[in-house]
Amino acid sequence: MELGTNFAAKLEPFLLISKSAKGAAAAKLIQDATSAQGVFVFAELLELPNIQELVNNEQHAPFFSLLQVFSYRTYKDYLANKDSLPQLNQAQITKLKHLSIVSLAATRRILPYSLLLQELQMPTIRDLEDLIIDAIYLDILRGKLDQKEQQLEIEYTMGRDLEPGKAEAVLAALKAWASTTASVLSALDNKLAQIASYSTAVAMDNEEHDRAYNAILKDVSKDSKKRGPLTASGNLMRGGVDLADAMDVDEEPRMKGRK
Repeated sequence: MELGTNFAAKLEPFLLISKSAKGAAAAKLIQDATSAQGVFVFAELLELPNIQELVNNEQHAPFFSLLQVFSYRTYKDYLANKDSLPQLNQAQITKLKHLSIVSLAATRRILPYSLLLQELQMPTIRDLEDLIIDAIYLDILRGKLDQKEQQLEIEYTMGRDLEPGKAEAVLAALKAWASTTASVLSALDNKLAQIASYSTAVAMDNEEHDRAYNAILKDVSKDSKKRGPLTASGNLMRGGVDLADAMDVDEEPRMKGRK
């Protein structure tokens, strides 16, 4: 099952309540939704007319801005604008930090601890690792903590809500990715074809070598049969007699006769 597949269902109760919520009730609904356990996507809530109306109310507009932060921005963005936004409770802080890790992972697969400590304003590495482990258990992301290299290796994450006006940029990035992937696959296909061609050539060379080798063995075998069997010392035999010994015997009388 993909990460975040049940997050939309977690938001459903707040969508039902929002139909009758206006003004202060709608602002309170935003506080509840951003604090609720398991709710990590907010686009549907953000698009509702009752919620959109908060923009025109000076008192409640900050809650609409807060919902935008939770929908597609980060904890660092909140800190930069906290004077104009409602104060966060601990559940909201933790959730926004989790979502911030997802946003950071969208641009790089390896997240150094140094970067995370700065972006999330974590006091210690132990606290950072506990935060990441919680995110993994909540199905917000999948990854591995590399304590030796002091980094988080991201495998994949849930998807966050898309900020208005960013769809074109995302589509362009996807097209670029698709083009790069196609080029890589084409290069791999060419490499595989080269390997297959080389393997075929090697197999043919081996077959030719085996044929030549067997032909030589066959010729040597025929030649040996014509010449007769060999003794243990490698001399030819005729009629069971070592020809070399026979020649030695013949030579001895001749030598005696000369004396």
